[in-house]
Amino acid sequence: MSENTKRGVFSLDGVTGMLIATVLLLSILAGLTMWGIMVQQKSASNYYDPAPIVGNLDNVQMNSKNNAQHAFVDAK
Repeated sequence: MSENTKRGVFSLDGVTGMLIATVLLLSILAGLTMWGIMVQQKSASNYYDPAPIVGNLDNVQMNSKNNAQHAFVDAK
C-alpha cells in the first residue's frame, strides 16, 4: 500500500475546505433569512380579508360544484 503523502493543512481537506463549507452554509442561511423576511413583509402589507367567505356561507352545501363561488379569494 502506498502512503498518502499529499496531506496539507491548507488543502481542501483541511482548514480551507472547512472555511469554504462554513462560508457556504452561512451564505445559504443569510439568503433564506432574507427571503423569509421579505415574504413576511409582503404578507404583512397585503393581508388576507376573510369577508368574502365569512359573509356569505348560507348557501354552501356539503357536496356541490356551486361551492366554488364561495371559495377563498386570493390576496392581491
